[in-house]
Amino acid sequence: MSFTQLCNEIFDKAIRDYHVADSVDTPINNPYEHDSIANRLYLKCWIDTVQWHYEDIIRDPAIDPAEALTLKRRIDKSNQDRTDLVEQIDSFFRQKYNEVKPLEDARLNTESPAWAIDRLSILALKIYHMNEQARRDDASEEHRAVCAQKLDVLKEQQADLSAAIDQLLEDIEAGRKYMKVYRQMKMYNDPATNPVLYGKK
Repeated sequence: MSFTQLCNEIFDKAIRDYHVADSVDTPINNPYEHDSIANRLYLKCWIDTVQWHYEDIIRDPAIDPAEALTLKRRIDKSNQDRTDLVEQIDSFFRQKYNEVKPLEDARLNTESPAWAIDRLSILALKIYHMNEQARRDDASEEHRAVCAQKLDVLKEQQADLSAAIDQLLEDIEAGRKYMKVYRQMKMYNDPATNPVLYGKK
């Protein structure tokens, strides 16, 4: 099994597990061993799935402004958790390929493996929800047909991205490419760099 096959299986499971209750307040029940990469992948997709539904809720035109502000804070926290998980997944790869010596002509990729895997998780969510739309009983036939076409494109994109990630990992393992990870430098969460926050001191 390739690494992205593992990813896609775990992402599908996390999304299905979430939709059993289909509530953003459902506690996570991660079935994988705590320190395993499978555990991190499941948690990553669970966070993405909850945030997907946060984004649906906050777009309700009738939402109470106070509730919207509370939800915005939850979205901010979710974004931070998501970024933290990406860094943990990249740490797994850095440790895994720590002994690999890059070739003299090794090249740097445009993104780290974990950020590509982040996109793969979002694609799994898009596929799940587009499939729902393509099968909606209360929607028009035209709506279902349009969504079915989009679903085909998303599945093709998933296959292409999966292949590209697996090729990237093969290249890193063979020394043809190397990882260079820049840790997050978000400024708006930091009281030292957000002028609205440090200006109030």
